Amino acid sequence: MPFLIRLLLAAASGGVLYTAFPTVNWWWAAPGGIALFTGAVAGARPRVGALLGLVAGLVFFIPTLEWSGIYVGVLPWMALAVLQSLYLAILGLFLTLTRHVVLMTPLAWVCSELLRSTTPFGGFPWVRIAFSQADSPLASWASVAGAPGVTFVVAVVGASLYALARLIWRADLRRSAATAVAVSAAVLAVAGGLAIPRPTSGTPVPVALVQGNVPRPGLDFNAERRAVLDNHAQGTLLALEQVGERRPEDLSLVIWPENSSDIDPFRNADASAVIQEAVSAARAPVLVGAVVGRSETTVANVSVLFRPGGPTSEEEVEQYAKQHPVPFAEYIPFRSFFRIFSDKVDLVRRDFVAGTEPVVFEIDAGEGRSYRAVPTICFEVAYDDLMRDVLAEAGEEPSLLIVQTNNATFGYSAEAEQQFAISRIRAIEHARSVAHVSTVGVSAFIRPDGSTGEVSELFTAHQIVDSPVVRSGVTISDRLGRIPEVLAVGALLPLLGRHVLERRRSRGIVLAPGRDISDRVHRA
Repeated sequence: MPFLIRLLLAAASGGVLYTAFPTVNWWWAAPGGIALFTGAVAGARPRVGALLGLVAGLVFFIPTLEWSGIYVGVLPWMALAVLQSLYLAILGLFLTLTRHVVLMTPLAWVCSELLRSTTPFGGFPWVRIAFSQADSPLASWASVAGAPGVTFVVAVVGASLYALARLIWRADLRRSAATAVAVSAAVLAVAGGLAIPRPTSGTPVPVALVQGNVPRPGLDFNAERRAVLDNHAQGTLLALEQVGERRPEDLSLVIWPENSSDIDPFRNADASAVIQEAVSAARAPVLVGAVVGRSETTVANVSVLFRPGGPTSEEEVEQYAKQHPVPFAEYIPFRSFFRIFSDKVDLVRRDFVAGTEPVVFEIDAGEGRSYRAVPTICFEVAYDDLMRDVLAEAGEEPSLLIVQTNNATFGYSAEAEQQFAISRIRAIEHARSVAHVSTVGVSAFIRPDGSTGEVSELFTAHQIVDSPVVRSGVTISDRLGRIPEVLAVGALLPLLGRHVLERRRSRGIVLAPGRDISDRVHRA
């Protein structure tokens, strides 16, 4: 195939993959993008495959991650997009190292996403193929094999589309059997997605989400920190107008988002007083997203549960500290080095330190019922192992998964909807309701089947009071953990190893039976 055609296919694949994600949200385009990518690199030389993967990655990641440069400039945005594109370059390289490209494609996609979800600095598992599928029947596979399983089945469908197109284009009947197997696998993947049940039953519990809004979007969203705090206190009072008088039967929990109090409530009496007034008015626990000091040079991003009449001191109050601070946003690794490229690193004046363990909060739901509130903060929702760990902490008790986030720093971009789509996949994966609340939107309750009720708009003050169901038990995905990814790596490595051995044999490095060393030298 001419290089120019390959290049066009690679660019087209990146563009099609972009449309699969919010805000375009054409989830059905994802298999097509994978098919185009496979067609672009199949049969190419390794260096060409890597280059084509890089091109596809740039066309895909530059627009999907444009929110990362809205207020910090082009350089950080391009740096992040190029870094993520390198993983698609590795993927393109992998797909040139086998004659079984249709088989290799799903395995390689899973392994590529595993790499970029864990490296460097803990990885960046954003806009993975699975996270485009919240409205797709294939999303049901999340409860079986997690997000990697969803990526795998989407890639199976994409690989089968490539195989079918190759058969039609080349009219090569020798490949008809392999193509039939690939198409059958895709049909089974779709049928399985439709057949896998998505439970929705559970015990309804009354909960309020408060989206207080901020004075203005941008990096200085919290320049008027007291105004943001007051917005959420006022939003709590407005939410109370929607509920009855009994506690906790009419209201068991009020959830504020990340950064709802960037004034440390443990070291500022005014902030503490505002929060305590809201807690007293609600007569229910209020979960506050706060930034608190840890030392003169460090802070922590925490979820603090203030109960009516409960303790208010830092030592006694229940709190969860974010375990996965975001590099270059909440802390700067190798600050002096990266300052060479951009002085924006100094916008992070105090590094955020990581929490060390998951935490759950026991919540009274009235009438002898209780449930466990399981907090996570912002980008943590994208990390598979972290989400499994926090839910495992809830044990076999009914639980509600909570995602507190702040999207003000990304303006009117796709970031908020991309994150909301991740929460929807998590709801399906763990068969749990999710309370997803942002300072500025998007906020909503997500049912265990991934569907949603009322969804707030960006940069509005909004309150949502509803009764999400709390459930117990674990899904197959919860039990398997990382096993699907281990299996993918275990299946991919022999395919790559076989290619290496074949290349060595073709160069005469491995001696055939009956050959001597002189023959080896001659062939070399």
